[in-house]
Amino acid sequence: MASPGIEVELLAKGHSDLGEVAPEIKASERRTALAIADLEWREMEGDDCEFHYGDGTNEAQDNDFPTVERSRLQEMLSLLGLETYQIQKLSLQDSLQISFDSMKNWAPQVPKDLPWNFLRKLQALNAEARNTTMLLDAPLDARPVEKESWMEEEIVYWDTADDLAADIYSFSELPTPDTPVNPLDLLCALLLSSDSFLQQEILLRMSLCQFALPLILPDSENHYHTFLLWAMRGVVRTWCSQPPRGVGGLREDSAVLSRMPTFAFVRMDVSSNSKSQLLNAILSLGPRQRDCFWHRDLNLGANPREIADGLVEISWFFPGGREDADVFPEPVAFLNLRGDIGSHWLQFKLLTEISSAVFILTDNISKKEYKLLYSMKESATKYYFILSPYRGKRNTNLRFLNKLIPVLKIDYSHVLVKVSSTDGEGFVRRVQAILRHVMRPPCRRVSVEDMASAARRLGLKVDEDCEECQKAKDRAEKITRKIKDPEAYRRDELRLQGEPWWKAAQVERELGRLLWAGDPPERQRAELRGRLLELRLQQNRQAPPGALQEFIAGVNSPSLSEKQYFLRWMELGLARVAQQRPRPPPETLLTLRSKHCGAVDFPERPDPVGVEHFVREMGQCYEAESYLVEAGKLPAGQRRFAHFPSLALELLLRGLPLELVDGSTLSVPLRWITGLLKELHVRLERRSRLVVLSALGAPGTGKSTLLNTMFGLRFATSRSCRLRGAFMQLVGVAEGFGQDLGCDHILVIDSGGLIGGASPAVGDRFELETSLATLIMGLSNVAVVSLAETRDVPLAILHAFLRLEKTGHLPSYQFVYQNLHDVAAPSPKLRDRRQLLEQLSDVSKAAAHMEKQGTSTWTPANRAFCDPAKQHVWHIPSLWQGVPPMASVSLGYSEAIFELKRCLLENIRNGLSNQNKNIQQLIELVRRL
Repeated sequence: MASPGIEVELLAKGHSDLGEVAPEIKASERRTALAIADLEWREMEGDDCEFHYGDGTNEAQDNDFPTVERSRLQEMLSLLGLETYQIQKLSLQDSLQISFDSMKNWAPQVPKDLPWNFLRKLQALNAEARNTTMLLDAPLDARPVEKESWMEEEIVYWDTADDLAADIYSFSELPTPDTPVNPLDLLCALLLSSDSFLQQEILLRMSLCQFALPLILPDSENHYHTFLLWAMRGVVRTWCSQPPRGVGGLREDSAVLSRMPTFAFVRMDVSSNSKSQLLNAILSLGPRQRDCFWHRDLNLGANPREIADGLVEISWFFPGGREDADVFPEPVAFLNLRGDIGSHWLQFKLLTEISSAVFILTDNISKKEYKLLYSMKESATKYYFILSPYRGKRNTNLRFLNKLIPVLKIDYSHVLVKVSSTDGEGFVRRVQAILRHVMRPPCRRVSVEDMASAARRLGLKVDEDCEECQKAKDRAEKITRKIKDPEAYRRDELRLQGEPWWKAAQVERELGRLLWAGDPPERQRAELRGRLLELRLQQNRQAPPGALQEFIAGVNSPSLSEKQYFLRWMELGLARVAQQRPRPPPETLLTLRSKHCGAVDFPERPDPVGVEHFVREMGQCYEAESYLVEAGKLPAGQRRFAHFPSLALELLLRGLPLELVDGSTLSVPLRWITGLLKELHVRLERRSRLVVLSALGAPGTGKSTLLNTMFGLRFATSRSCRLRGAFMQLVGVAEGFGQDLGCDHILVIDSGGLIGGASPAVGDRFELETSLATLIMGLSNVAVVSLAETRDVPLAILHAFLRLEKTGHLPSYQFVYQNLHDVAAPSPKLRDRRQLLEQLSDVSKAAAHMEKQGTSTWTPANRAFCDPAKQHVWHIPSLWQGVPPMASVSLGYSEAIFELKRCLLENIRNGLSNQNKNIQQLIELVRRL
């Protein structure tokens, strides 16, 4: 990263700095800018050129080429079954629904399977998501039936008296699904068919897979190429500067806002060398090449692109803080233009303005190419040529290169010759050395936001310039820009969840203990109720602060899109505030155990302000008011906050995790949760059958990552923050599949850091953890217990098993044992399973003795492991393949999580997860537990 003192260079003479946010460009101004760019090239072109260069957008005025392009786009959308999503775009909720596909590890057989296969694999962070190979010879039952028309199989009887010839011949004439689809065409078609929020999710998950991300999306149908600024907003990366500098050496920042050197790789005319393969080699840490950019040697990579020419992709290198392992000492961005620069002049012009250097791969430099590059004579960017000695006309190339040297202000060191058959590693090292040299100050450093400002000036459309997005951004920034000190902000602006809520939660716990103890003294109970009433009166007297009123106005917007934009801007803005705080030492980044393989004690830091704090404040307003109505101190007609559960439910239905157990007081706001569930029951109407699936375990054992990978959810991970509360998200089940699965929705609960592994000696803390584990597991049909080591099984969970046995409600539980065996091990050995059983049995016996249930050998551990056929024990390989921050998610992890998901859904379908609940039953369980 650039130091604060280094300023970003101006893109062009007379323009403002790239860091400024340009106003939304008007349509007429956009057309003018495009026309000027086109005229610049036409004036420079000349009549003797053999073919026409253009910007790919304005040629509709002169020829029929765009008509052909439009038909290509429509044909591709039709081929992939996406033409129905051009008006009503595919949404994030659509892509996350549980359907028949979710239970099958099926291979696509026809092109219409490809978008859904890509989304399913991308949700699971599968490294093979971009593979568009279709399995043509699979048996008919290998493919799932259509999502919307699932029904029981019908037996068809043939009548021998019928004339079958016509039917047989008509079957033989059906088109064979042999149309190969280039993966980049699939990606472009899917993004063009998705709404802004699904686009953002697709790019976020692609970044986790270390795939190159689309930066400029071509759309020849509507003559607008789109700069994907909004779609990239969710990408956050972590890295270490060299050398490690202790606290503060570890950086976490938005990939959109980080300024860094940027290098563009483009093709001019034809090149026998592959840009994408060269970029992959440059980005790779060792001899094993990472396939960030899809290239010609990968499956179907050499297939002709139908709609993806003009696509610009971006990928990054981020250092891990080790000089011997890092290719570059600081973050670097790499841009890759798909297609010839002459056919995509506007994209090329943008790349020359934002890049520290442009590398041009070509075999030919003739008069046409000379005129093209001559137009860049005023450019301040450095240019490098990569030629092949075996292709093109050597004398012509040399003649025009000599002419270009003074024009582009280069010398012969800027001309590289790549002999593809020899010493590829040596050539890559040479290019890396050039890049490191260019990166030295005063190298231009730009962010993706800066690139978007330049794109606006050139007339490119920027996806977040729509009115709803900008209005939501302004509203969110009114709130987030005021947050300087998180603790002071919560104390001053979110007052209800401070000391009054702490005291009220403590009094409610004492009341609960008295009731469970049986026949409490009336005087003591009355005293506690009086104290609670006084605390609730104090809370209710407080007027909602201005920040909360702004937040409520944002989530209450009549426009659904503006409401979603507002929530996302709030999340992004609050995350940005949190990223500016000091970070732990960089060694934690390089230690996998710190994130996924065991609990680690991080230095205590103030909790960041999150969206959950604003929702919690709404909950306390509602909680206090409801208590006063119950106590007869406030007429029901004078309620001010009765509509708050409805507002909060909108957040849950839009994919935001809602707090079930308050992370600050470790208590349940019962009236608030009950109000939410009642509102959910009303909203879902007839589709209110629920299965509750929870994940429990010590912090740092990968619970949240597991749930996010399994269902495409957005639970906070221990990397991003240390949320201590339990959160819930709702996953829909497709209507056609709900009857078969036996439920309409799955309510997923993440216990977060609630169960910290306290020992019985701690006393109150241990009892509190046990009570919360009992609540979460008691609500659940399926409980997934995430383990890092056998000794990491929190005692609170075992005690909760024993307490639930008294109620007769034991969920179906699965033990997920992360990274116990080598990645290649397909399943645990019987000896390992028995060893785990013995260790858990000993702990369970001790827990049973504490709960005064005797020392029977028939313990929860025995019940969990006694039937290996039910696969109650899962061994998940390591999450990462390689070392962060440049590591990708391992294929073994992704496939193991998919198999666990398939088994869980199969158990739900077969009724092995106890009786499914409706929401009314869930409300009663919350009150009882």
